[in-house]
Parts: sequence; structure tokens; C-alpha cells
Amino acid sequence: MSTTTTPQSDMTAGLSEKQRQIYHYLRENVDTQTYFKSRLIAQELGLSAKEVGANIRAVCDAETELSIEKWGYSSGTTWMVTA
Repeated sequence: MSTTTTPQSDMTAGLSEKQRQIYHYLRENVDTQTYFKSRLIAQELGLSAKEVGANIRAVCDAETELSIEKWGYSSGTTWMVTA
């Protein structure tokens, strides 16, 4: 029996704890939301917007089922996230 999906633990193996927190937050909310502001992610996770900005790039580059793209900068950075 073969599977075509990668186990979630394998997808986040190379990420730091903060990066995993960001990834899991986005993964849990991507079904109901497409655009995420760094400052709002930060509020939800108890991080600063700067910490989110510094760590989300690694989440973007990780091989996960999420597509994360810097979308705009108006009152903070906005990220477009799709599954």
C-alpha cells in the first residue's frame, strides 16, 4: 500500500519551533481564510510581527502542501496562503 501524501512530521522536520508554530497556524486556518497579515499571525501566536516575517520565509521554502506568497504591504505584510 503506497501513499501520495507526506506525513506532516516529515514536512516540518527542518523547521524551527517558531516556524512550526506559524506553519500549523496557517494550516489550521487556510480552509477558512486566504490572506494573513503578519501582525495578526503574531498576535495569535504570541510572537512579534518581526519574528513572523523573519520565520515565514523558511515556511514558504519548506516542502509542504501550503503555497505561501508575499501578497502585499499595507499596514504590515500580507501573505496569500493556499492549500
